[in-house]
Amino acid sequence: MARFAHALLFSGSLLCATPLLAAEPQVQVQLLQDKLQHPWSVAFLPDNQTLLITERSGQLRSWTPQGGLSQPISGVPPVWAQRQSGLLDVVLAPDFTSSRRVWLSYTEANSSGKAGAVVGVGTLSEDNRQLRDFRVVIRQTPMLSSGNNIGTRLAFDKQGFLWIAFGDNFASSTAQHLDKLQGKLLRLNADGGVPDDNPFVKQSGARPEIWAYGLRNPQGLALNPWTGTMWESEHGPRGGDEVNIIGKGKNYGWPLATYGIDYSGDKVPESKGSHAAGTEQPVYYWKDSPAISGMAFYNSARFPQWKNSLFIGALKEKNLIRLSVNGEKVVEEQRLLGDQNARIRDVRQGPDGYLYVLTDEANGKLLKVGLAQDATASRG
Repeated sequence: MARFAHALLFSGSLLCATPLLAAEPQVQVQLLQDKLQHPWSVAFLPDNQTLLITERSGQLRSWTPQGGLSQPISGVPPVWAQRQSGLLDVVLAPDFTSSRRVWLSYTEANSSGKAGAVVGVGTLSEDNRQLRDFRVVIRQTPMLSSGNNIGTRLAFDKQGFLWIAFGDNFASSTAQHLDKLQGKLLRLNADGGVPDDNPFVKQSGARPEIWAYGLRNPQGLALNPWTGTMWESEHGPRGGDEVNIIGKGKNYGWPLATYGIDYSGDKVPESKGSHAAGTEQPVYYWKDSPAISGMAFYNSARFPQWKNSLFIGALKEKNLIRLSVNGEKVVEEQRLLGDQNARIRDVRQGPDGYLYVLTDEANGKLLKVGLAQDATASRG
């Protein structure tokens, strides 16, 4: 099977160019679990065996190679699951081994039918069957969504800060309003408090939780293990999916700057084009949207061919994208899983050096992905 890479043109920011044939070792895919209801996120417990999996309809489950898929874990808050909303991300607290704290993002709606994202934390029981003492840490306000552009990804950095990416709720102008949590990247302490050095802590009329703004519909959030920077991926409108390196207090442009167009085929009403004064350019973008989703950096010695890679799922394109990264630049692009014909929702590097991939389907799957020439594959 042919694999494809993309040459790149340099013009300020990185651009995709024409596809080139590239020699890629044969990818091996193992089906670990099916019959998942639109799975959205996966996290590994420290035993390196147990996975936590969210299903968008509201179930948090565990999975092990020996026992398979568990019954739903009790104690998970009820969610509002419409369109793109529901139970979304799951991450472990950095001190999970001692605290067993698990963070979740999900959607709730008010009596008027408007929805917003919620992030909270609970304690997972030792038998992995119950989430106890769950408490809400932050709600996306005001509630504006009808179930679209919820976004919402979670990640911890090396200092133990929690990062939260919220979508614009399909209310694009709010991404530029610092008194609202739509279209924002938040940074919190591990206990949910606001760090004193957040950029807008002392600015009147601004939410102190905000670290950066001007986002549209975040789908991926991952810490670059080599540089320590936080990377974010998001959907453009019609075209213009992008990857950003998040900086303190920076404006990432939406809806003032975008490489996409409106769904009507016209320009985005507020857009000034692909560039706007005072806004940041993406480190990488797609003029034609693959509909990118969850992402993970690859930092394992198991498959040297994947060294310095960023993997990103693609929903519309039904593929797994590999971006080769040099420092804070993207230098090559490849496609790996087009033969699966499935919407890829999330990808994570496992402790064994394999990739673990979720497909976003009514009969969603958990896949284990590696390269055939790995000498230890039969033992993995």
